[in-house]
Amino acid sequence: MTGDGLNALFAPTGTLRVVINTGNAILTRSAEDGRPAGISVDMAREFAADRSLPLELLTVPNAAASVALISEGQADLGFFAVDPARATSVSFTDPWILIEGWYLVRDASAIRTLTQVDCPGVRIAVGRGSAYDLFLSRTIASASLERVKTSQEVVDFFLREGYEVAAGIRQQLEADQRRLPGLRLLPERFMVIQQALGLPAGRDPRLTAAVNAFLATARSTGLIKQLLELNKTEGAVIAQAPLA
Repeated sequence: MTGDGLNALFAPTGTLRVVINTGNAILTRSAEDGRPAGISVDMAREFAADRSLPLELLTVPNAAASVALISEGQADLGFFAVDPARATSVSFTDPWILIEGWYLVRDASAIRTLTQVDCPGVRIAVGRGSAYDLFLSRTIASASLERVKTSQEVVDFFLREGYEVAAGIRQQLEADQRRLPGLRLLPERFMVIQQALGLPAGRDPRLTAAVNAFLATARSTGLIKQLLELNKTEGAVIAQAPLA
């Protein structure tokens, strides 16, 4: 969709620079050649092709670094969890998929329910700058948070330092469960993470509207469903179309 005259605004350098957070195990993985792959990479390629723009992928290890590139104008588009704490830096599109946040504890832990997590003396390990870090920073009243550099390092840190709880995306925590014995998920999620695309705040609002139109088409034509299946993406569901 290039007849709307927006490409120069989407890509001021002439190339669409899309930041990819490799710390999100659901959206991104490494291909055999070491290059980034996954549904976020495929969606970036689909959008660039739709706009007839050359594409550059910028890989970063965590969500905080993604926000930094967008806020500094070094990237034109990225994949983010919607959170009000990021709204001053990122202009969010409509959500396109939903991801769940869960808690992981040791098998022997006395913690069995969500209400037992937010208690004095409970220490929660969380990926720095992640959606669940931002959410828990607003909602946790009595427990304490320890922020780890990347989401992939959370469970190892939690075990090594003797913390009570690890927080993260369900798929990452389940992968850690398979890798490390003696761990269990609590029976309920603590949040649902809305995943959207994001542009630098302050850019022409027509850009966000154009990405929303692309997402609506990708949803209605089955493209998002197809890419979820192609990438064998577990732990994510397609977000319903927003109400008009």
